[in-house]
Amino acid sequence: MELAHYSDYAVRLVNTEEPARNKDSLTSVAAVRDLFGVSAQAARRATDADVTRFRSVRARLRAVFAAADAGDETQAVDLLNSLLLEFPVNPQISGHDYRDEDGRPKWHMHLAEHPSNATAGYAAIAAMGLAFHLTEYGVDRLGLCQAAPCRNAYLDTSTNRSRRYCSDRCATRANVAAYRARKRLETERSDSTGLTAENAQAATPRTDR
Repeated sequence: MELAHYSDYAVRLVNTEEPARNKDSLTSVAAVRDLFGVSAQAARRATDADVTRFRSVRARLRAVFAAADAGDETQAVDLLNSLLLEFPVNPQISGHDYRDEDGRPKWHMHLAEHPSNATAGYAAIAAMGLAFHLTEYGVDRLGLCQAAPCRNAYLDTSTNRSRRYCSDRCATRANVAAYRARKRLETERSDSTGLTAENAQAATPRTDR
């Protein structure tokens, strides 16, 4: 089923916070509503109370990514299962968005919005989307950016499972930092070697006198 794309809901929510930089953009109802994207109906249900509730769900989703990033598959699955139990989804067959050449609906599975409150609806979709992504592609496809201090969540869709950064910007920044570190090490080694050679030459008795 084409439901793994709902995992983007989880990534969007987790990345509203940058703990290492002490930044948090999830501070208002407007910020909560922005997370829903085109789902305007669900966004309209958001209230001030959802800001705190969204932050709680965000922490739990980040814990899933952190466990996966650390290679603890069982912990990642257990944490995700607890979210799925608390925020169940309502799957429905939908065809309102797509039509074939004859104008008939292209039926597909859709995760219906939860009726109780904005947080429950968003959490249900995010958790189920992440569950589909995990089971279809593997736990190791969930990660946290290795470009410190970023640590944004990402979903690895590379063919060789090699992704380590949340964006090209972070990848470039990390590569530049690694290059500079290598150059500093080479310079330090060169200076150390040169100093050692000078010391050795100074300590060698001259025989031309």
